[in-house]
Amino acid sequence: MSFPAEGTLAPDFTLDTDAGTPLTLSGLRGRPVVLFFYPKDDTPGCTIESCEFRDLMPRFQGVKAEVLGVSPDDVKSHVKFRHKFDLPYPLLADVEHKVADAYGVWQEKSMFGHKHWGNARTTFVIDEDGRIAKVFEKVKPEGHAAEVAEVVAGLAGKR
Repeated sequence: MSFPAEGTLAPDFTLDTDAGTPLTLSGLRGRPVVLFFYPKDDTPGCTIESCEFRDLMPRFQGVKAEVLGVSPDDVKSHVKFRHKFDLPYPLLADVEHKVADAYGVWQEKSMFGHKHWGNARTTFVIDEDGRIAKVFEKVKPEGHAAEVAEVVAGLAGKR
């Protein structure tokens, strides 16, 4: 499975947020969207990545960008994770990994010799027209949010 190509329309979806309300990607047109897929709530790498996005929210809000975290965890898990780390953006519950499949991030992984399926840590920056502007593959959590903020700021500069 490959990722949607840069320049193509981002696959649309509707998922429940940690608030229990549905969010539809196409409903966010008109502003940039950061869609970051992560493996699991409240694990070390995912916590670092999520908290860095939290700490840089002023940079995203300054260009009216929407930040969305997506994992296969359920709404209840997202609520705990979001409250524990005071995350100021929605977490989307992709329990059946349909959205992860559509974006090519649901992949076989290996940890300590055990194979399992899960989200590959990947971020998509989607422009205000709903097109994929940038794909970050094999993301390292430390410093990632700052890289994404630069790309999003560059989009704002093109308007």
